Amino acid sequence: MAGTSAEVPVAVIGGGVVGAAVAHALARRGVGALVLEAEDELALGASGSNSGILHTAFDSPPGELETALIVRSAALRDAFLEDAGVPVLRCGATLAPRGEAEARTVAALASAARANRVPATLRDDGALEVPEEAVTDPVAYTRALAQAATAGGAEIRTGARVEAIRHTGGGLTLELGAGDAVACRVAVNCAGLYADDVARLAGDDSLAIFPRKGEFLVFDPPGGRPLERILLPVPTTRTKGVLVFPTVDGKVVAGPTAHDQEDKTDWTVRDQAREEILPRAIAMLPALEGAEPVGSWAGLRPAGRGTNYVIGPSTACAGLINVAAIRSTGLSASLGIAEHVAALVAREGIALGPEQPLPAVQVSAGNRPWWRRAAGRRTGAA
Repeated sequence: MAGTSAEVPVAVIGGGVVGAAVAHALARRGVGALVLEAEDELALGASGSNSGILHTAFDSPPGELETALIVRSAALRDAFLEDAGVPVLRCGATLAPRGEAEARTVAALASAARANRVPATLRDDGALEVPEEAVTDPVAYTRALAQAATAGGAEIRTGARVEAIRHTGGGLTLELGAGDAVACRVAVNCAGLYADDVARLAGDDSLAIFPRKGEFLVFDPPGGRPLERILLPVPTTRTKGVLVFPTVDGKVVAGPTAHDQEDKTDWTVRDQAREEILPRAIAMLPALEGAEPVGSWAGLRPAGRGTNYVIGPSTACAGLINVAAIRSTGLSASLGIAEHVAALVAREGIALGPEQPLPAVQVSAGNRPWWRRAAGRRTGAA
């Protein structure tokens, strides 16, 4: 049977939170993008297996693109959350140092927060309070973006894996399989773990993405008492470390680990994850001593080799915009990333209209907590 073809101004490759946000931003400006997601559902990759924490950039280095996009996203987020009815727990966070060295690091973070204009208070005991850190359901967040984008003229196509990219007159043709193809003037590569593979289809070998596994343990609230705040460790240059945080459905989660690997398909929780997480978690929340996890999951963050937040036009393929190596803050920065990418799309010759509100779409969080969906990936029950 002959395949089908479509022609659109912009094709977005990848239906995670960043791809959905890009479609949302374009729809708000009158451009109906086509989102091509290889999996059968949205947010089955890193977007649906992270912590769900909405960071404020209090600990991000001032002046970096990642920092600017997280801060911008935070400014845009409340209106979106309210319109979409996405569950959010506005609990704030506390970062308490242990020892003089960590106290100096926390004081430096307080200075960074001031530079980034993020509300934060350094207490007399050296702990840092960050009141605007929050927790959401990342799957509901992604679905809400996609649904609002669809209401504004975007199209979402799942089970649509891009297998080849070739130049045609005035644009690109994305070949999908079974003879299906999409012609577009601009393609935005938001393929997460596979962004380097997608770029190579277009002759661009500038990206190298590897999976950094983050494992999480889920607990019932110790003593039946809900955790009221996100508990943060002092971060290192490599990772934010093991956190302890509440979920929107009332559980307590500890994690993640930061295990670098090569296999992009290995979502299993390693046997050693427990010993890497629990001692650090108990140090922050002693009530977890002796508690048994009721669940666990692993997420694979798309880490770049020696780089982070690679966002811009491909130097090897005209009409392709790469949005890659969005390592661990994609959820938090998604709205800011999307606004930034919309401006790049305009530079590629796509006319954007004035920003308009999209029809209000109330998203359903589903019948089970998002973290159970993430946990099901390793058992085939996702």
